[in-house]
Amino acid sequence: MRWFGVKNTVRMGLKSLCMHKLRSVLTTLGIIFGVCSVIAMLAIGEGASQEAQAALARLGSSNLIIETVKPVDEKVDQSKKEGFTRYGLTYKDAEIIRNTMPDVEVAVPIREINQEARYFNQSASIKIIGTIPWYTEIAPVEVLRGRFLSSTDLEYIMMVCVIDSSVAQKLFVFNDPMNKYIRIFGDYYKIIGITRPIGGISKIVGSPLSKSSGTVGTIYIPVTTSKARFTEFNYSFSQGSRSAEQVELQKITVKVDSIDNILRIRDIVAALLDRLHEKNDYKIIVPIELIRETARTKRVFSIVLGSIAAISLLVGGIGIMNIMLATVSERTREIGIRRALGAKKRDIIIQFLSETLILTILGGVIGILVGMFIPYMVTLLGKMPTVVTVFSLILAFGISAVTGIIFGLYPAYRAANMNPIESLRHE
Repeated sequence: MRWFGVKNTVRMGLKSLCMHKLRSVLTTLGIIFGVCSVIAMLAIGEGASQEAQAALARLGSSNLIIETVKPVDEKVDQSKKEGFTRYGLTYKDAEIIRNTMPDVEVAVPIREINQEARYFNQSASIKIIGTIPWYTEIAPVEVLRGRFLSSTDLEYIMMVCVIDSSVAQKLFVFNDPMNKYIRIFGDYYKIIGITRPIGGISKIVGSPLSKSSGTVGTIYIPVTTSKARFTEFNYSFSQGSRSAEQVELQKITVKVDSIDNILRIRDIVAALLDRLHEKNDYKIIVPIELIRETARTKRVFSIVLGSIAAISLLVGGIGIMNIMLATVSERTREIGIRRALGAKKRDIIIQFLSETLILTILGGVIGILVGMFIPYMVTLLGKMPTVVTVFSLILAFGISAVTGIIFGLYPAYRAANMNPIESLRHE
């Protein structure tokens, strides 16, 4: 019997809404746009957050990244515009960190050089990473073919290189790059391996995993070879002045034996480098801290985006209340007849509230479908990562249902409290 009453109420609500199709559709649009905007914004925020966290995770949660930074000159002396400056990390720093700290599993020196690689008439701008064979322990380098650098390559300053597949596609097109020779800065290097390209995070933090602006990909060579074949000096000429800078290493990546020790090791490394460096010419990056900070930022970002999108639902709810109040005015005589025939206030409230819920639930379902389609199009056309979570679907639909109940209660309550006699007199 109770089920029959619910079914009858829903049928009456649908019949009433179908009598004003255009008005019902326009009212539902507010809920549809609100729900799909909530889902789309949360999906874009979640996608951006996961991409950032994945990029930071590729740096290694148990790694410390020490980077060379150019010290800021406190005063510029006109008489010293022509001179020589030496700053940044050194091979000695890497050796001391590796040999004096028991909690450090490995310390990897890294030289980064932007150059052009050529193979016959093909050329590509590349980033050269001069490093050591155990570089793969601190970076997610996946060798697709061949091998990575070896201790023999390092000791005998071999003219070999490992290229990523982006460089291989650019230089060789239809040829097999293995065991071929490419020319870099007048020297020829034998290709001994091909790796998978590593996604960059240059927008978040500079790292050995990020591509420089304008470069096609990365080439790895022994650090001893890079030291012998490429100068550590950078010369600049401007307005009649000349200057030279010497930088041995751009980065040193330190792998710690435990994440629990990483902050303690950071403080020890900072104290050690402070004694070795007179200038403030380095910085220490802790990826695990960046990951935690990114997670906190993601929560704030999601709240902001969700709040902005929820405004659309609020506007849709106000539209529903407005329409339902107009409906109550139009159906005053109907309400009086029902009350005269014995309908209780509860029945009137349920009738009008059911119509509101039908509008919001229908709008919520359509909004979910549209909201799942928009992130797909953003990823397809805008090349932006998006992630639609179950939580965002439940949240959007739940908000739409609550909006319908909240904004439908007042019109339903107003209809139920009409005087039956006055309602019957209404024309």
